Amino acid sequence: MKKIVVKFGGSNLREPQDIDRVVNVVQKYGRPLVLVVSAFYGITNALIACVQAAKEGAGTKAALAESQNYTQTLRLLKKQILEANIDDTAHRARTEKALGERLDQLDRYLTGIHCIGDVPTFVNDAILSYGERLSSLLLTEVLLSRGIAAREALPEDIGLITDGVFGNSACDFLASTATVSQALADDVVFVVPGFYGVDQSGKTTLFGRGGSDYSAASIAACIGAESLDVWKDVDGFLSADPGAVSAPRSISQLNYLEAAELSYFGAKILHPRTVEPLFDRDIPIRILNITRPERGLQPYTIIDAQRHVTHDVVKSVSSTEDVAILKLHGPGVGFKSGILAQVTNTLDQHGINIKSVLTAQTAINILLARDHLEAAYAALSEHHLAGVVNVSCDDAVAIVAVVGDGVLDASDVGSAIASRALSAALAGGVRVRLAAAGASEVAAYMLVQQEDRKLALKLVHEEFFG
Repeated sequence: MKKIVVKFGGSNLREPQDIDRVVNVVQKYGRPLVLVVSAFYGITNALIACVQAAKEGAGTKAALAESQNYTQTLRLLKKQILEANIDDTAHRARTEKALGERLDQLDRYLTGIHCIGDVPTFVNDAILSYGERLSSLLLTEVLLSRGIAAREALPEDIGLITDGVFGNSACDFLASTATVSQALADDVVFVVPGFYGVDQSGKTTLFGRGGSDYSAASIAACIGAESLDVWKDVDGFLSADPGAVSAPRSISQLNYLEAAELSYFGAKILHPRTVEPLFDRDIPIRILNITRPERGLQPYTIIDAQRHVTHDVVKSVSSTEDVAILKLHGPGVGFKSGILAQVTNTLDQHGINIKSVLTAQTAINILLARDHLEAAYAALSEHHLAGVVNVSCDDAVAIVAVVGDGVLDASDVGSAIASRALSAALAGGVRVRLAAAGASEVAAYMLVQQEDRKLALKLVHEEFFG
């Protein structure tokens, strides 16, 4: 029988009692599973802050004390979780000792940063993986204490090999598939820490922020899983953010392309790369809500390869503020050959990803993640590109996108979708900076002033959903 890969994110792990919900879900399946777990909510962000503080205060007693205080806080948190979830005192003591050993390793990494005054990329990735390493060990022991045959499976032990890119790696399926499949073959519940794999030399490499979803999808692909079940605290994908529109509709079915675009344009349900390992393997993704125990194992949204154009075409309206514009000005930048190649090469050398590019005769507009804008501006300003008179930047923008199979269809219905969305926003007073259709066959988007984002989302949603 094929296994199901089950992913629990940080939103499922906020309080000590949340572990009990996870255990109840595992018991509902009543079969061997592969669980992939994130760090407890907020832990990864705290580790990032801890690394930064250690780097900035290298060599000072105050900074070292701050790092030690944080690991001590983690020890107390894990102790509270153990006391709330494991009754047997001897089992609890053994688990606390094992967790302590991992926290000692984390302490050594942080102390090393203070000594050298720098954070090598491989050390940064190793440190940030500890939130997941603690979660997987803790959950395994809780499952064992409840009589469930469980075994922790670390990526380094099962052979989850990456391409070796620190901070944003991808799974090397050629190197991983056979070893991962064999390592997870036994009829037990395996618990795997998400977010990271290891390169060919055994060094920890992260799958990027939110990469536990990608970890789970990669493992599902390696073992040929029956499905990837992602447990959230919301009712699957919706027609829009419930914080911005009233009564959004639940979406029961999406294809891989639609789910990827919705995630890319701001839907927080999945990491944008989650569908990537599953796209050609016909493994469905099922989105379930851990706060709705009455539904059992019935998903709210199923994502698969089935492509279906609905009567209304648009399935969801999504938005994000994680975008900024870097603009290259010059009377002939859109005509002069080689400029765009130089730009992309320069940004790539600085590890900066481009979201989109829109060109005109006198300007090249490059869309980036907001936190990459400063570095990108510095890199291109220093490069002195021929033909570029000025480089400007703007982070007071947001993206609003309509997503659905058929958005760019040549029929009357499909061809009208992008113009309807744009017209609805403009008629409501939204300041639209740029609009684009054609980059994806299932999505069209507009760039608006940041303070108009919610208004644009509401107006476009009303246009298509009433």
